[in-house]
Amino acid sequence: MPTILPDPRQFPRFAGVATFCRYPLIEQVAPEHRPVDWAIYGVPFDGGVTYRPGARFGPRAVRDASQYVKRYSMEHGLDLCDALSLADAGDAPVRPYSCRETAEAATAFARGLGEPSHTRLFAVGGDHSIAYANVRATWERRGSPKGGLALVHFDAHFDTVDQVWGERWGHASPFIRAIEEGMIDPRRMISIGIRGPLNTREDAEYAPKHGVRIVTCDEWRRGGNGVLEAFVAELAGAEAYLSFDVDCVDPAFAPGTGTHAVGGAASHEALAAIRSLRGLNVVGADVVEVLPDRDVAGITALLAGTVIFEVLCLDAVRRRT
Repeated sequence: MPTILPDPRQFPRFAGVATFCRYPLIEQVAPEHRPVDWAIYGVPFDGGVTYRPGARFGPRAVRDASQYVKRYSMEHGLDLCDALSLADAGDAPVRPYSCRETAEAATAFARGLGEPSHTRLFAVGGDHSIAYANVRATWERRGSPKGGLALVHFDAHFDTVDQVWGERWGHASPFIRAIEEGMIDPRRMISIGIRGPLNTREDAEYAPKHGVRIVTCDEWRRGGNGVLEAFVAELAGAEAYLSFDVDCVDPAFAPGTGTHAVGGAASHEALAAIRSLRGLNVVGADVVEVLPDRDVAGITALLAGTVIFEVLCLDAVRRRT
């Protein structure tokens, strides 16, 4: 079912109410285009950050920057809006003083979006703590499969730290919580782009000990995207979640984030990596950690909007083949 967009040559991209990639608001989707295939929604929360705040304004910035994200993919040879019914589902409610309560509120919101047996969920943060809620809602809507979902995780950081300052639900911890609760299978999880010094040796121990495949940024640069292509082949169609933290990209290309790590990928390398996941059965996704106040010329927010497009293309390509 297609997505109806305003014609940019009749209704310019700088006019109208900004939605993610100009997709219609979910309540405005015509009956013949329902159920929507993907509901994209914001989670404007950054109470889980450990350094610089401001990602609570990320969804607004991504909506604005993504007005210039177009519909046809030259790389995949497809018109995304002809292939999928897409909608902006608004913002989840947040509880600014509580990571755990925000996770509960966002999960409850996401559970009810679209048609649960059909519509897939794409969350736009906000800090990385918001991934937990979207993973939970996705896992539940897929029937709470035993063993959990597979996970492709782009990030400079492991995000499997048990707690920081006594907080177990912050942006350093979404995947340790998801693994503990059986929503993610760590033996079918890959974290790519990891780099930089750590606070302690123990920060690097949980993920590999539990079977997570770690690909540092240097290893990724040396080996190209072959490791991702092999990972997709190993999954053999298993349902997977994709989480993209913009700090996996070097701050020269993505300055608008709160926990920079130098030596990362260029933006074109990150987009090529997503495209190399062709064949991945993406059933849920997020893009997180856009901090507009530090974003030079909005380039990080535009990157995030483009990541949304590229991830959605993976689903459209898989449905086409």
